[in-house]
Amino acid sequence: MKKEHVLDSTLVSQYIRGEEQALETLITRHKQKIYSFIYSKVYDKDVAEDIFQDAFIKVIRTLRRGKYNEEGKFLPWVMRISHNLVIDYFRKSNRMPKFDNTGEFSIFSVLSDTSLNAEKQIIKDQVQTDVRRLVDELPEDQKEVLLLRIYNDMSFKEISERTGVSINTALGRMRYALINLRKVIDKNQIVLTTD
Repeated sequence: MKKEHVLDSTLVSQYIRGEEQALETLITRHKQKIYSFIYSKVYDKDVAEDIFQDAFIKVIRTLRRGKYNEEGKFLPWVMRISHNLVIDYFRKSNRMPKFDNTGEFSIFSVLSDTSLNAEKQIIKDQVQTDVRRLVDELPEDQKEVLLLRIYNDMSFKEISERTGVSINTALGRMRYALINLRKVIDKNQIVLTTD
């Protein structure tokens, strides 16, 4: 079977069994997408190249230690490693915006900060994307209340009128939405803060 038709999961297994060529195929297959993603965050070819190499060093170490268990989702796994390395890069260079995650709506406070420089804007965009992706995973009723509250800036009274539920029900749905968001954030170890 030609290498380009082999599944990522098969190539991962082959590499773990000692076939070095399998990793080369994986890197070649995904280099453009991963490198482009990293470059779109750091806007520096040398830095992007370094982060790309660091990502694959992590991949190799994890595979060799037998710690890989992503159920065949190789690309999203490498993208997550790359994303975390980009965050680390901004942290180390002290250019990471400080996001506080203690208040009730603090995850979203970043979305309204208008005084951001280029690096902060990149991180803000990534956080915004991550948050929207997480919000999409919520049950429909919780998602509706959260979107109306955070993105439409509606009061719970307005939400109650719009959705036809009591204010207490709207408050309850918001509370559960935030609890569920935190669970997903913890479960996936998503970095939304610099603490």
